[in-house]
Amino acid sequence: MAESNFIDYVKILCRSGKGGAGSAHLHRAKYIPKGGPDGGDGGRGGHVLLRGNHNLWTLIHLKYQRHIFATDGVAGGENNMTGRQGEDRIVEVPCGTAVYDAETGEFLCDVTEHGQVVRLLRGGRGGKGNTHFKTATRQTPRFAQPGEPGIERAVVLELKLLADVGLVGFPNAGKSTLLSVISAAKPKIANYPFTTLEPNLGIVTYRDMQSFVMADIPGIIEGASEGKGLGLRFLRHIERNAVLLFMIPADSDDIRHEWDVLVNELTTFNPELADKPRVLAITKCDMLDDELIDEMRRSELPEGVETVFISSVAQRGLSELKDLLWRTINDERNRLVDPSQAAQRDLDERHREADEDAFLFENVTPADAEQEEFVPSRAEGSGRMIGPDSKEWSDEYWAEDYVDPEADWQVKSE
Repeated sequence: MAESNFIDYVKILCRSGKGGAGSAHLHRAKYIPKGGPDGGDGGRGGHVLLRGNHNLWTLIHLKYQRHIFATDGVAGGENNMTGRQGEDRIVEVPCGTAVYDAETGEFLCDVTEHGQVVRLLRGGRGGKGNTHFKTATRQTPRFAQPGEPGIERAVVLELKLLADVGLVGFPNAGKSTLLSVISAAKPKIANYPFTTLEPNLGIVTYRDMQSFVMADIPGIIEGASEGKGLGLRFLRHIERNAVLLFMIPADSDDIRHEWDVLVNELTTFNPELADKPRVLAITKCDMLDDELIDEMRRSELPEGVETVFISSVAQRGLSELKDLLWRTINDERNRLVDPSQAAQRDLDERHREADEDAFLFENVTPADAEQEEFVPSRAEGSGRMIGPDSKEWSDEYWAEDYVDPEADWQVKSE
């Protein structure tokens, strides 16, 4: 079977640019025997940025471009010329992408809105030229500050679909059929388990030109949180949903038991999913009469959850279902909780994909690796240089006198 184009988990290597070195140039001109220092500052290294794009729905473009390297800043020049800044690398990602450290699994950031820009790795700051270090007693400093090194980091990008309603149920519960009836989506439908192998999104139209987004994920079986069936692969896509719609067929042997199994699998996967609003839909009810439905309401249904009986084929109860979902989505009590908060957590070891985590990056050497790299010294002396010919200095010149004006982690595009 051909590999699916839906990629929701990928590991990439990112590197921001190194800052350009400051210039230690001394001015030389005719009739000016002692021109003094005129070395310019180095340029800032390029950032690695993530930008949300609602036209993307998969991470497949990053599966074949795993190296994201920004360019380095250019060294400063004579006549106080500042070096050119490195070129930023902007990575387009689908809305709903979460970023984790590949080594530790630590949650770093996420992109949830179209046009939102997040700075993943900051470029190195450019070094100061020798002009900054001249004093009344040191009029010809023959040294300058090197650029700050860039940052290299392997990260995991995990896509979690953004939807208002997420469909949860066992295989063949009628999830794809419902999505195809109340939206324009065309998921694969067949009479065998695991027909759906990748998530599907549909726009459900409502009254007064309103709509909401519904997500259909592959069926869940008992033990999915331990890797059975399709395992944990697609459970991540319901973490950002505002409402969970549980779907259980009317001909099930024990509706309450299936409800308990589904709830247990979700809470085992992510305990925060227990706080999400839930609605229960009893599907395939076209053969039930009103008397049987009333009997099921009294004895077989779980308590504490709103329930609606539907039939996608006969289009029975669909208007009632839409009304119930719309009320639940817009309930002020549910709005107080951010639907994305459940997704902002560290990456669990059980949720990793072994094939991606085992991917080894080639040892790519930066183009400027042959350049000498200077490291600031922690010498004492209130910012005095260690020696007249030394290229090292205390942290005062670095930390206090050189403040990054773009220190914010996350910024929004205008």
